[in-house]
Amino acid sequence: MAALTLGAQAQERLYLSTYGGTNLQKYDGKVCNITVSRTVFTGWNTIALPFSMSEQELNDAFGNDCKLERLASVEDNANGVTLNFVDCKAEGIQANKPYMLHYTGETGTRRITVEKEVTEGQAAITLATPSGEVVTMESAMKQVPGDGLYGVLARDNDEVKFVSVGEEKTTGFYATRCYIRLSSGTSKLLTARHLGNSEATSINAIAQQDELVDVYNTAGVKVASQVRAAEVNNLRPAIYIVKGQKILVK
Repeated sequence: MAALTLGAQAQERLYLSTYGGTNLQKYDGKVCNITVSRTVFTGWNTIALPFSMSEQELNDAFGNDCKLERLASVEDNANGVTLNFVDCKAEGIQANKPYMLHYTGETGTRRITVEKEVTEGQAAITLATPSGEVVTMESAMKQVPGDGLYGVLARDNDEVKFVSVGEEKTTGFYATRCYIRLSSGTSKLLTARHLGNSEATSINAIAQQDELVDVYNTAGVKVASQVRAAEVNNLRPAIYIVKGQKILVK
């Protein structure tokens, strides 16, 4: 078991359960000495914590080779929904926000002790596809049944593969894990795509603010004609093509 200790004296101690969950109400807004023992698997894991962690703290906890990604946009495809994830390790972890964590070490328990402010509540990411399917990625701060939800199975996590957990023999979602729900309630194939920093850029990098541009979606369909570049960021969060280059609207 690996251990990481950050910070020193705090007013209260909090041992965070990563299975059944912990009642955080009495700790909300307080700086506590928090201990977390979290099982992580080699490959992709979901993670959400009720406190923040910096990039350096992530490296100390999970190794310098770890990756952290968040859901940035969603799109329709012929078979279901594409989930676009972007690298956000430099931003670190924000309290209660759902993330994908790629771990290159051996499967096991990572014990983390930090002095941090505790935040109770949800920080779900909710996005909609052009067809109107609402995709919500959120955290489980207590054990959540898997019926109707999508998750990443530990036995098949070389890639980010969200599958319908209700169709699998699982215990649902333990605390500090994350899941996805679809507004339609219908079973769909969810396909993940990873966008590196070099794969998509911002509109500001390729056009002047007052420049008029045409905007296309990734299927080649024009979604906006001769709009000011500065207005592109007002579009629905997604990946677009402008001047032949991919841009990401967050």
